[in-house]
Parts: sequence; structure tokens; C-alpha cells
Amino acid sequence: MKRAADDGASALATSAKKFRRGVQTPFKKVHDKKLKGHLKTQETIYQEAALRAARSEVLLPSEAGFLEADDPMERTFKFAQKDIVKHLDLTSAKKAFDLDLAFGPYVMDYTRSGRHVVFGGRKGQIAMMDWTTKRLNTEIQVKETIRDIKFLHNETMFAVAQKKYVYIYDNNGIEVHCLRDHQEPNKLDFLPYHFLLVSIGKSGYLKYQDTSTGKMVAEHRTKLGDCNCMRQNPYNAIMLLGHSNGTVTMWSPNLSVPIVKMFCHKGPVRSLAVDPQGRYMVSAGMDGQMKVWDVRTYKELHSYYTYSPANCLDISQRGLLGVGFGPHVQIWKDAFGSKQPSPYMTHMFAGEQVTDFHFVPYDDVAGVGHTKGVSSLVIPGSGEPNFDTFEANPFQTTKQRREVEVHQLLDKIQPDMITLDPTFVGRIDTAAKAVLEAEKKAEEEARNANRRKKKEKHKARGKSGPDTREKRKQLIHEKEKREKMRNMQSNGSAGDHGEPQVEPSALDRFMNKRK
Repeated sequence: MKRAADDGASALATSAKKFRRGVQTPFKKVHDKKLKGHLKTQETIYQEAALRAARSEVLLPSEAGFLEADDPMERTFKFAQKDIVKHLDLTSAKKAFDLDLAFGPYVMDYTRSGRHVVFGGRKGQIAMMDWTTKRLNTEIQVKETIRDIKFLHNETMFAVAQKKYVYIYDNNGIEVHCLRDHQEPNKLDFLPYHFLLVSIGKSGYLKYQDTSTGKMVAEHRTKLGDCNCMRQNPYNAIMLLGHSNGTVTMWSPNLSVPIVKMFCHKGPVRSLAVDPQGRYMVSAGMDGQMKVWDVRTYKELHSYYTYSPANCLDISQRGLLGVGFGPHVQIWKDAFGSKQPSPYMTHMFAGEQVTDFHFVPYDDVAGVGHTKGVSSLVIPGSGEPNFDTFEANPFQTTKQRREVEVHQLLDKIQPDMITLDPTFVGRIDTAAKAVLEAEKKAEEEARNANRRKKKEKHKARGKSGPDTREKRKQLIHEKEKREKMRNMQSNGSAGDHGEPQVEPSALDRFMNKRK
């Protein structure tokens, strides 16, 4: 009995390793007793949380499944959607559908729970629906060009990048805000843990706006012109921009210059995607290449060629890579570790152009926006089968949604904490005191050396009226006259003794000054 208990404890400890958050904090070298006790308490809490997560793993029975071919010579990318739907149950088969719309091409976005979808047509149509029940929430026509659309913290609000400004609408289609600071936007994104709406436009300005307070947090000039490609790294909330010169830049609201600048393609960058763990980045350019990069080392791993330049990229929760180019959509499995000889799944929209592609969270479905409407494809193995209700709950009620919204606002992360390495916050610097003092001194010297001398500004606010200018001229003229008289007197006293000194008279001003 004791041996069985020991085996169960060891198995629980082994399964708890994958739930631990990073390496244990080395608090043995800390001399401050108060800080050391605080670190011990925090480490105990982290270990208990990992054990509780391991115990609750038995309550998550769902497992991810993929398409498998019976014959070794058969390929899964030859399976058509209509053949897959035939072998699904009734509920799963309803997830594959096509909406024929007349205001395309369309862009779309899903909520974090994957329950609702919003899509907008280039010619002004906006619609939001619960795609699982096919219930339409709202549909409006703004009669203006729509370039991008994005949900905010939940399904009650979404942002639309229209022809001139960014507009915020609620789930009833009512315009709530018009953000005039975001002019001529091309792309939108939302950082859910920071409540930041990010936009990039034709002017090349990257703008961060806090949707909870309405304040503009940061505004960076990229100096690289019009930008039509933006994606966030969900691991550290760093924004990635793809530019027309083939470079990809990484931005934070705390710095006015890019943190990282990578040369990725020989032509303009069309689309970007980052996996949920923040380890790999996929870029597609006008040169017809789709490259996989390791974000940790900024090196290229391998590349794929597309028949035409890719328009959209996305990475699912389970690591599937989706790419849309021309009328084709390709799904790649295990595309990061090694180069794959063939895709996992393919689908073609005959006579159409794919403009947007997104995997649905917590479901084996992908949404495609194209020139003739919106389509939903069944992609086995793309979504995470077990969802965390504290993170995103597809079945939450109205009361639960309100409570979650309050907790999100209370747990909002400040923009100052967005860094390239999020584990840097709270880390203890174990370097020696002398080394830290030397680094601090070197930083101060460098700061003093680069500090420019400020020019003194002679402000004359409210002193530029015509009467004031005339008085100033008279004062200057009188001052020059007094100086001239003083110089004449000094020259007369120091002149030659042979020449008689003539006293100036009032009639001298009528004499001819030319000699």
C-alpha cells in the first residue's frame, strides 16, 4: 500500500513538471531575511499550483486527433472537405458552411473563446454572429471602405479600421467611439491582458491606445512608410510589423525605436504569424517564399515556396500552420521542427481570392475570408480540446462574462511591463555589488556624455504687438545713439593734440555726412 502511494506521488510530481512556470528562483544567496521569506512563500505557492493542475488533469479527458490515412501511400491533403463532413456527426458537420456575400473581399476575427465571429467587407458590410448556433447578432452597412476588423476584450465591442478613422461598435451595431487619432489605418490588433488597441496606417505611425481609460499610451514613427502587415507575439505582447523593404521590426510601447530589426525577404512582407509559445515566427513575402524563423535566435530554420505570394498566415493552438494564397488554402503539420515534404490539408475556392484566414480557438475549425464571402472549414487537430474557464470560456453566461470583465480590469498589466523577455520582471540580479556599481557608473557617464546642452529659449509670449515692437525699436535706437555719443567723446579725448576739438552742435544733423 505504501509502495503504491509512493508511486502515485512520484507520478504526480512528474506530471506537475510541465505545469511549472520557469526555473526555481535561487533565493539561497539572498541575505535579506524578509525578501528571502517572501521568495520562499511565492515558490511554495507556485509548486502547489502546479500540483493542483496535475491533479485536475484527470478531469480533462478530451484529446486532440488528426487525420490519418489507412494506406501508407495515401496522403491526407487529398481528402476533400465534402468527404470529411460525410463522416462527421451532425453537430460537427454543421461547423462547415459557406456564406455567399456580395460586399467582399472580407476580413474576419474570432473572440478569444472562439464562440463569436465578426467579419467586414471591403465595400462597407459589417456583421457579427454566434457561428456555432448561426444566430446573427448585428449587421450594418457603413458605406465606407473597411480595411480590418478586430474584437476587443470580449464579444460586446469590436473595432473597425475604416477609410479615414478607427471606429468602435458594440454588439448591437451602434457606434460607440470614433478614434480620430488613428488616421487612415491599415491593420488593427488588440492586447487582451493590457487592454491596448494597436493600429498601423499609411503614415507609418504605430499607435497604442488604452481602451479602458481612452488615453493614447504611445505613438511611434516607424520611418519605413506605408505598412499593411502587423501581428502580435502572444507570449510577450511585442508587436511585429512587416514593411515594404523586406524587413520585420519588433516594437514595444516603451521604446521609440524597434527592439529588433530583421531582414526577412527580398520583397515586401505580406503576412506574419507567431505561435502561441512565442518561439517561432512565419513570414510570407512578395518573393513567393514562406519562411520559418526561430524568434529566440532570430535565425531562419527553413522555407517553403507558394504558387503565388501569400496573403494571410495563422498558427493554431496545436501548432498547425495555415497559409492562404490565391484561391488556395494549405494547412501544414509539424512545419517548425523540420521541413515537411507535403501539406497536411488543402482546399481551393475556385474563382476566388483568399484574403483572410484564422483558426478558431478551442475547436477544430478555421475561418476563411475571400472575395465572395466567408467560409468555415473543418481542420481536425487544430484546436485545443480542453479549455480553461479562467482564461476563455465558450459557454459562459452573461453574469459570468460581467464578472470576468471586472477581473480582467483589476488584473490589467501596465504597458511599462511589455518587454522582449517577460521573465525579466521579478528576476533577482545575482551579480556582485562591485559589478553592479561599476555598471551603474558606466551608464551615468554614458548618459552625461550623450546629454546635449539645451539652448536658452527667449520667450516673448504676448510681447509681439505693434505698439510693443515700436517701443522696442525706439529703445534700441536710443541705445545705439548713446553708444555712438560715448564713442565720439572717448575718441575726442584721446585724439591728436594738434587738432582743435570742436564741440558738437544741434545743427550737425543737417550737414552732409559724406566727406
